[in-house]
Amino acid sequence: MKFCYADESGTSNEPYAVMVGLVVDAARMHVTKADWRDLLNALSEIAGREVSEIHTVDFYPGNTPWRGLPGDFRASVITAVFEWLAIRKHQIVYSAVDTQRFESAFRTEAPAGDVETLWRFMALHISLALQKHHQTISNNKGNTVLIFDNEHREERGFVDLILNPPEWTDTYYTYKSGQPRLDQIIDVPYFVDSCHVGLIQVADLISYFLRRHIEIQEGVIPPRYDGENRLVTGWAEMVLSQSIPKQRMYPTRGRCECADLFWRYAPACIV
Repeated sequence: MKFCYADESGTSNEPYAVMVGLVVDAARMHVTKADWRDLLNALSEIAGREVSEIHTVDFYPGNTPWRGLPGDFRASVITAVFEWLAIRKHQIVYSAVDTQRFESAFRTEAPAGDVETLWRFMALHISLALQKHHQTISNNKGNTVLIFDNEHREERGFVDLILNPPEWTDTYYTYKSGQPRLDQIIDVPYFVDSCHVGLIQVADLISYFLRRHIEIQEGVIPPRYDGENRLVTGWAEMVLSQSIPKQRMYPTRGRCECADLFWRYAPACIV
């Protein structure tokens, strides 16, 4: 059995939005959770207060409670987390969207009535990509549980979307007659409080820096300090090397209409 812990970045009027799912095998999850708790305990000692959650939007620029930590130290922590992910051999799945293009054009698309929101668009994309990827693995035991950070406005609509996936999504993973739709996804998606689930925080970290990488590469928001491009590009390369095959998310050839829908709204540098 696998668990996919997902979180998003950039859904508050930023030029790009990214959702990342961290895919963890159940057999190795207890070690990963323990490692993350150890990191939070170490940062709590450094910060001089209990830290139950890392909010990347505060940690990266050094906002409270991280104001006293030098930038190079914070960068070293981020690097260490991404190196740790590589050692643990967890995979990621992601979806990225040009938000201006989405807001101006998506409502005219035929699937818009089924998907409705940017958040559901990305969450559906990573669900379909996992379905496509995991159904190709022989002897894949137990399938995948989807776990998202709390999104009360999205929960009901997305649960309905996963329980009753529209027919236009069938071509994404070559649905076969008689096959239960999205049969690699177990039950319904779960929504949790990130302060209680450390691996959601890791997904937040990855999605933040993947979004920042896209902003810099697309020239929309330039580097904010000397060396940021180098740092962020290095972090992005580290996490992207851990992704499921890009062909599962953004196939370059032979795209069906469903896969092409996600391709059209993605920033050029990520596909």
